[in-house]
Amino acid sequence: MMYPFFYDPTYILVLPAFIFALYAQARVQAAFTRGMNIRSRAGVTGAQVAGRLLADQGVDVSVEQIGRPMGDHFDPRSNVVRLSPQVYGGTSIAALAVAAHETGHAIQHSEGYAPLSVREAILPVASFGSTMALPLFILGMILGSPQISRFLMTLGIWLFAGAVAFQIVTLPVEYNASRRALAMLTDGGYITDAETPQARNVLNAAALTYVAAAAVALTQLLRLLVLRGSRRD
Repeated sequence: MMYPFFYDPTYILVLPAFIFALYAQARVQAAFTRGMNIRSRAGVTGAQVAGRLLADQGVDVSVEQIGRPMGDHFDPRSNVVRLSPQVYGGTSIAALAVAAHETGHAIQHSEGYAPLSVREAILPVASFGSTMALPLFILGMILGSPQISRFLMTLGIWLFAGAVAFQIVTLPVEYNASRRALAMLTDGGYITDAETPQARNVLNAAALTYVAAAAVALTQLLRLLVLRGSRRD
């Protein structure tokens, strides 16, 4: 028996991952809020830390402020580290940790860090797959022709697999950037030994959200495979 795509027993496969994702999001919010309330002893801003770390590594990347809260990222196309207001001008432990993390991505890019290169290479496929996979799969479920139906469902699964691959290769990229960030902050004297655990907590909580995203994507892919297997020609 086939169930409607948006209400069927296979959701039990995805539910634990969704609960994990909610937990990860709550943890990163709590860690970030707590870290933002602890001013670093160095008294430098996130923008200053990012700029100095980039200069120390000989990486020609600019640092800009954006207006979106928690929208911090490195843009390899423009060669810019973009920091949210609370990170750009903030002097908290969380601000320094996030700024150093995004700087880590810029350094990865300059060094040709392999997992980052792979992620950038599959990004177009992953973006297309995440947009088109489910519509094609659902269309395949509702069509009457068994041959066309199975083809569309299989195509949707392959496209979604590309998006899953992107989530998986993101994990080493993010964890490596966090390791670089913590090392650069401690080696550069931007945080003390007493401040290191709080910075690590912020970075680990942020990394956990990527683990959760990969878990959700993997279980959703498993769900699609189960649904296709339950389709009777």
